[in-house]
Amino acid sequence: MTSVPEHRGPRPSRVEVTGSGSASATPDVVRVALGIRCDSEGVAAALSAAAATVRKVSAAARAHGLADRDISSTSASVQPRWSNEGVVSGYTAYHQLTLLVRKLTNLNDLVDAVAEAAGNSLVIDGITLDLADRTPLATQAREAAFEDAQAKANQYAALAGARLGRVLALVEGGGEGFGPMPAAMDSRMLMKASGGGLPVEAGEHSVGASVMVAWELVDAGPAD
Repeated sequence: MTSVPEHRGPRPSRVEVTGSGSASATPDVVRVALGIRCDSEGVAAALSAAAATVRKVSAAARAHGLADRDISSTSASVQPRWSNEGVVSGYTAYHQLTLLVRKLTNLNDLVDAVAEAAGNSLVIDGITLDLADRTPLATQAREAAFEDAQAKANQYAALAGARLGRVLALVEGGGEGFGPMPAAMDSRMLMKASGGGLPVEAGEHSVGASVMVAWELVDAGPAD
């Protein structure tokens, strides 16, 4: 059984407010999700063809500056193909890779090399611009959220003829989250990032934070 500390004395006057803040930065990495799809009459042949293609794609990616840690397999499967008569006509092996490109200017050459290595087996599932490390932006967003809450609380305290005392409670909110959110795209940034080939809009990513803070309200004291 959890005991609740007994409150002694009058409950202090307080003001509770919610603050929000955000911070933005230009994406510095690109995540490329690639699918390798190979058809064959048998399961083993389909898997073998997919494996060989994955090795070619990985070699092409490494040749264009990607490190081993930037190449990862995310899924693999093999499924039967059915004819109109409901008979298995073959098998399709699918292998998904994610490539982390740390230089936007390398993206076009990399995609061209990967496409040449995979041929018609290549499927581009998605190209996502992202931040390699969101921690600094999250810190800035939290600071902005607290400053927003403090500014509101100061206003309410002044309206009530009081001033802020000590912080009584502080709870980080989860409503805004910390995922990247695409902002406005700039065509000049697009051309700079893509070199005029594959369209890549850099734009900005944002990180948001919210916080609920309660302050004690104390006597404002005599006016100067």
